[in-house]
Amino acid sequence: MTNGLGKEAALYEEHMSKIGKVRSELGQLSGKSALYCSDASIARYLIARNWDVKKATKMLKKTLKWRSEYKPHEIRWDDISDEAVTGKIYRTDYFDKSGRSILVMRPGCQNTKNANGQVKYLVYCMENAILNLPHGQDQMVWLIDFAGFNLGNLSIHVTKLTADVLQGHYPERLGVAILYNAPKYFEPFWKMASPLLERKTRNKVKFVYSDRPDTMKIFEDLFNMDELECAFGGKNPSTFNINDYAERMREDDKKMPSFWSPENSALASEPYLMSNQKPRESSSAGSKTEETESEKREDADTTDTTPEKREESDTESEKEEETQTESSTVEQKSLPGEGTAPADKSGP
Repeated sequence: MTNGLGKEAALYEEHMSKIGKVRSELGQLSGKSALYCSDASIARYLIARNWDVKKATKMLKKTLKWRSEYKPHEIRWDDISDEAVTGKIYRTDYFDKSGRSILVMRPGCQNTKNANGQVKYLVYCMENAILNLPHGQDQMVWLIDFAGFNLGNLSIHVTKLTADVLQGHYPERLGVAILYNAPKYFEPFWKMASPLLERKTRNKVKFVYSDRPDTMKIFEDLFNMDELECAFGGKNPSTFNINDYAERMREDDKKMPSFWSPENSALASEPYLMSNQKPRESSSAGSKTEETESEKREDADTTDTTPEKREESDTESEKEEETQTESSTVEQKSLPGEGTAPADKSGP
């Protein structure tokens, strides 16, 4: 036991050393860039690049440039409210068992064709979900509902653009993505789209079907079923209401300036914690919970089980980083995700 603790301590010190090296490479930072580059934030970039200091620094510098130009923290509800009316993306008012924010995505509810407006709304939702993360938690859950989905919602191009923004500027923010009731015709699209995603990201995708009890267990592991919406097999009868949601978002908008204020020392000093140090908070009681069975399976799942097995080179992450576009025009028709292939089902 003592030896194990010693190894953990040594690994932690190694990680902290690399965080320090990235900080040194970044040089003197000020304003919101300094706030953004907490130890925990730098660690997310290092984790995304397998703790390679050079690659992580390059990736983080791109994000700092993007944030200074795009200003995601300044987007407000009234800027994107037209995109939100159908409930194609929204943050739930409950968390999963680990205290992670939950974004519901319904690509079948796409209501605009303006790529700039769609990406702005997606970024707004990501920033809002991060704003509402409980202390000690830095990831979120995506629930992607295929209700109303059709072939017109499929696009390899916009999927790549979406993946570039999410993987390039929000690394390690995704805990798990659940694709719920994906239709049969989504499978060939997934074969084409999944290589656009990094393997680590693909492995976070779980396919769940309402008529497959073995997959529905994922919901039971992750969520309090009394809080989960009926649309996903839970017991919560509430549905998306644009007026109620607008009120919630406007209240959150009031919090955003202080969140990114220089006086918010908690953001700038957010510490890096190894996974076994992070508290797990219950969505209903706020108490620590044991690791869910789904998370255990996720941590253990390192095998690529997509329909057609692909060879992964050691330089995959580097190649994908080099090919990432810096475009900020992303349509939210896409279905960001990763990991295992859809189960063999017939019909939508």
